[in-house]
Amino acid sequence: MAFSLPDLPYAKGALAPHMSEETLDFHYGKHHKTYVDKANGLVEGTDFANASLEEVIMNSEGGLFNNVAQIWNHTFFWNSLTPNGGAPSATLQGELEKAFGSVDAFKEKFTNTAINTFGSGWAWLVKTADGGLDVVSTSNAGTPMTSGQSALLTCDVWEHAYYIDYRNARPKYLEAFWALVNWDFVEQNLNA
Repeated sequence: MAFSLPDLPYAKGALAPHMSEETLDFHYGKHHKTYVDKANGLVEGTDFANASLEEVIMNSEGGLFNNVAQIWNHTFFWNSLTPNGGAPSATLQGELEKAFGSVDAFKEKFTNTAINTFGSGWAWLVKTADGGLDVVSTSNAGTPMTSGQSALLTCDVWEHAYYIDYRNARPKYLEAFWALVNWDFVEQNLNA
């Protein structure tokens, strides 16, 4: 079973002006595709050849882990975005308020985590093992599942995620990110 590049849940130009079609051409069409191609080459002829992404993530390391985790992280990231934006439902708002005090306090914590992630990585809203909500950062290809956490929302803070549109201004990218958050996807993950 080869890994495949999943379809985007929207057209490549649909996230403009917050995220350009050119960014999607490179980020999805080149970076994400390269992780898929490399992972397929690395699992071919191994015990992982018929395993799911999650199985490989939980049982691999090194280059194989990096590539399969990046496939999973990027797929999750694309689903964390929507051209329709919006706001969290009353139920999700209540959960965010319970965990962080307010939706604005959550956004501030998430934004600060994303901006201050050193180097390349990811900011995540997660459900912890005890059912609480937290904001965490992972480096490089790190993913919350390896720490027993369930991902609810992510923002890719590798420079390739924003350099075309925002150059080195990660804070500007985070401002734009909030206009694209797929709150329905966050709530689906919370209820899963």
